[in-house]
Amino acid sequence: MIEAPVKEPVALDGSGGVTVQDVSRTFATRRGEVSALAGMSLRARPGEIVAVVGPSGCGKTTLLELICGLQPPDSGSVSSAPAALMPQRDLLLPWLSAIDNAGLALRARGISRSRARAAAAPWLERFGLEGFERARPATLSGGMRQRISFLRTLLAGKPVLALDEPFAALDAITRLQMQGWLANVLASEPRTVVLVTHDVEEAVMLADRVIVMCARPGRAVAEIEVGLARPRHRTDSAVVALREQALKALGVER
Repeated sequence: MIEAPVKEPVALDGSGGVTVQDVSRTFATRRGEVSALAGMSLRARPGEIVAVVGPSGCGKTTLLELICGLQPPDSGSVSSAPAALMPQRDLLLPWLSAIDNAGLALRARGISRSRARAAAAPWLERFGLEGFERARPATLSGGMRQRISFLRTLLAGKPVLALDEPFAALDAITRLQMQGWLANVLASEPRTVVLVTHDVEEAVMLADRVIVMCARPGRAVAEIEVGLARPRHRTDSAVVALREQALKALGVER
């Protein structure tokens, strides 16, 4: 069998945007119907990082699944370039090595293990994981596992990345380190990103725009243009002011 060439993660070509227009989504449960989203709209321009914040249960994960085509809206429309989802949990397969977990997206496309490993190897080095190629997930730190999970998402070769609370399970220090790491990666490998997070400061530090959602049924109630050059420093007055603006939109009094 002749295998197709292994493609590097895509370069953004101007067509990799996301538009969610007046979307509603309802689920049937044992207790009746639950409206997850109602009139939700969002736009991410090609190459833009858009963070979505909101209270628990407001439909943020549902929004990402709609963008990735994993479920349909009941009403409204979703238009997105091909998107890859990074779930909140890393979901690494415990019996596979780090390099084989990273290459899972390539294996799913029918690429052999040896060629998937060859494609993933230089990325592991770039991601600071050189020397851990053969390590099993149980032997890796939380930050390492999240890097592998992100690499697996990147190697899917999609122009849109849907990141669902990627650092929520990490301790505070590792989370701060990973935020800086992700900012550097996206600076060198730009993608359209929709980032769901509960951390308002994380949203301001990473995103070009922040969308604030209300409690279920979720919809956008505020849109905050960040407009700050990178790198950003969390103690800068502009960062602090934007964080407070987002918290106010969420109804959090400080």
